[in-house]
Amino acid sequence: MFFTYLRRELRRRRKAALVVASGLALGIALVIVVNSVSSGMNQAQDKVLQSLYGLGTDMTVTKAAEAPKSGGTGRPRFEFGAKDDGEEQSSDRVMVQGFQTLASSTVTKVAGQKGVADSVGGLSLQVMKVSGEFKRGQFKQDQSGGTTRQGGPGGSGGQPQGRVEGGGASFDVNSYSVYGTDVTKQGLGPLTSSKVTKGRTFKTSETDAKVAVADTSYAKEKKLALGGTVKIKGVKYKIIGIATPDSGDAAANLYVPLKQAQTLAGAKNKITTVYVKATDSQQISAVKATIQKNISGTTVTTSADLADTVSGSLSTASDLAANVGKWLSIAVLVAAFLVAGLLTSSAVSRRVREFGTLKALGWKSGRVTRQVVGEAVVNGLVGGALGIAVGLAGAYAVTAISPTLTAELGSGAGGGARGGGMAMGGPGMRQSAGKTLDIALSAPVSATTITLAVGLAVAGGLIAGAFGGWRASRLRPADALRRVE
Repeated sequence: MFFTYLRRELRRRRKAALVVASGLALGIALVIVVNSVSSGMNQAQDKVLQSLYGLGTDMTVTKAAEAPKSGGTGRPRFEFGAKDDGEEQSSDRVMVQGFQTLASSTVTKVAGQKGVADSVGGLSLQVMKVSGEFKRGQFKQDQSGGTTRQGGPGGSGGQPQGRVEGGGASFDVNSYSVYGTDVTKQGLGPLTSSKVTKGRTFKTSETDAKVAVADTSYAKEKKLALGGTVKIKGVKYKIIGIATPDSGDAAANLYVPLKQAQTLAGAKNKITTVYVKATDSQQISAVKATIQKNISGTTVTTSADLADTVSGSLSTASDLAANVGKWLSIAVLVAAFLVAGLLTSSAVSRRVREFGTLKALGWKSGRVTRQVVGEAVVNGLVGGALGIAVGLAGAYAVTAISPTLTAELGSGAGGGARGGGMAMGGPGMRQSAGKTLDIALSAPVSATTITLAVGLAVAGGLIAGAFGGWRASRLRPADALRRVE
């Protein structure tokens, strides 16, 4: 009897049911779209962060660089021996980039901390090469202003590059980044943010081999070919692979085995960064606190710390989706539930004669209430189905359009702001200071979002049914007689 009456009443009151269902559908669709866009924002932000520190890295451990000594400029000096005028000379200076070095044993100490699944060390270097023609006799050149251009592949912006003339000299300044990677653990760290598209990556046996993987942009500019060589501080390295970043700029221009990088920099058994993967992504804060407590003098930077440094339209849109979108969804849902309840209560008031007659025939108040609630729940489920369909269409439209957002990685991510906040990116974060990435936005719909939509549909139906049921429970058989009169 319940289902028969329910089906008859829903068919007879299709327009009213559609109004209630449409209101709920609007709120549910908005929730789906907002949740999907927020999920897309998070994925875009993760993509940006992965371009800085590589896949799988949850945090990094570094030691902030010391301030320049009193009276020093903190800039490298280059010396050239006496040769005939007009003869080409060159000088390389290999510098540890950005941080104080840590002992290689720090990797083992970090790995032993509770909550750490894996860790690997790396050494970030910057190579300054000055070559050209100088006057007879010794010539010393401070790295200072006066360069003709800045920037370069791999994000080497801010380093002097170009040709300088004056003072009887004409020389070129070339700066590029080199990253020493642990070839025995290549599943963690900056190199994982790039894909080797030509040649191969390092073999685990090449711990001290004179081989290198070049970033594709740097290789193109310097005309480095697969199988060719590149010279660093007089040492020739064979190019075994060309790597293309998954997004943004590469973490470094060249990658070499860690031991070779340590030899070039004169930093035996030293590293600049420890890349850490946690056993549980929900316990990253606890792992960070443990490492900071047990390994003194280090700075631990998590992906959440770096996320705060991302600005641009990606950050703005993310804030809107997380704040305005969330509260707008809540407001629309509350309004939809309230309107559905009032409409259901109003519909019950127009059915006073019907329900009064049913009570006169022996229906209990509970039976009448259940009937009203049943109709409201069905309306809610219909609204949920409509809302899911509209929400999926909206999410699909966002993904199909794929609006482009920009992610700006400002210098505020650096150590000056947080005492080593650039650590997470190793070479990538330092070189990406001030760079802008373009990210295509998508709106993936998860099973959790669909489950939430179904739950809201049922909740909306129950709330509307509660309004109508309360009104129906107050009806008496005499109400029907009064309505007839």
